[in-house]
Amino acid sequence: MAEEPEGRNRLLQDVLVRPGNGTCADCGNPEPEWASLTLGVFVCQACSLLHRSIPHISRVKSVQDTWDAGEVELVASTGNNAAKAKYEQKVPAFYYRPIHSDCKMLREQWIRAKYERKEFEFIEKQEPYSAGYREGFLWKRGRDNGQFLSRKFILSEREGALKYFNKQDARDPKAMMKIETLNATFQPAKIGNPCGLQITYLRDNSTRNIFVYHSDAKEMVDWFNAIRAARFHYLQVAFPGASDEELVPKLTRSFMKEGFMEKTGPKHTEGFKKRWFTMDDRRLMYFKDPLDAYARGEVFIGSKENSYTVLSGLPSSTQGHHWSHGITIVTPDRKFLFACETEAEQRDWISAFQRVINRPMRPQEYAVEAHFKHKP
Repeated sequence: MAEEPEGRNRLLQDVLVRPGNGTCADCGNPEPEWASLTLGVFVCQACSLLHRSIPHISRVKSVQDTWDAGEVELVASTGNNAAKAKYEQKVPAFYYRPIHSDCKMLREQWIRAKYERKEFEFIEKQEPYSAGYREGFLWKRGRDNGQFLSRKFILSEREGALKYFNKQDARDPKAMMKIETLNATFQPAKIGNPCGLQITYLRDNSTRNIFVYHSDAKEMVDWFNAIRAARFHYLQVAFPGASDEELVPKLTRSFMKEGFMEKTGPKHTEGFKKRWFTMDDRRLMYFKDPLDAYARGEVFIGSKENSYTVLSGLPSSTQGHHWSHGITIVTPDRKFLFACETEAEQRDWISAFQRVINRPMRPQEYAVEAHFKHKP
């Protein structure tokens, strides 16, 4: 006698509460409400939409629907932990595993890498980002005219640098970016391309931005992970006693907060000007335009032990700001005054500043702070 649908759905609920099945198999989001009937994994709604883009690999179904006995049996015999052991068995330590809040392109390429390309079952498929050397063409935004032009890029662990060339046959690179200070973060909305990547590095201890993309999403993610691999191997040499768990968070980082605020100059008598701000760890940078190559200025945000504080509001004598939600950052040398357009923005910025100020400074950060104090 066939089992009643109600009984089958009860069995499905029993499968859902098994270890590993309570979070999305692909991004870790809690309480997944979809399952892949072909792969036997439970996923969140956002990832289920990405599974639909590989229908030859994955067929998804809501856990709220009525399931037949064979479908329940399939997910019961696999589940997220067993699938992870198979499809993620050889993920390199440096490889970026996307989370729910990451951009769609990163999450889709992670899903394709696992289930479609099987990159983590066969190490030879990891060559594009594991070889220690990568070259190719990326569309790079011009510093002055904002046009994207095709440029040759070479990443070489042996040379300890990422470099690019303005002309195809040029012998000397236009820029050499040391792996030591390199960072990369996907910025699709800011760059206006789903594969847009912002690369930052330090030149003369000031931050320089370049904005690139590739029309092929896999290519762009391979570049991103090649940069992470190069950073990983550099840090392994720089910190020989450190574990993978200690090094992996240092490979690349997303900015803590970005957005427009108004600012005034050191005398606090100049008018407030609208600027784009980027909070990158302890560096608060401001730009005239979000896609500028260089910051107009940078502010070092230290810790409360070193007399840095953040206050809501502005001194009562302050004039010239159009936006009414003020923030004052007090440093050992001076006060920095900012104004936000909304109370929500003010709250978010204060929260970001507070997180950094509450964190004690590391020894190497004192050297960075000293450099900021000696800037002309």
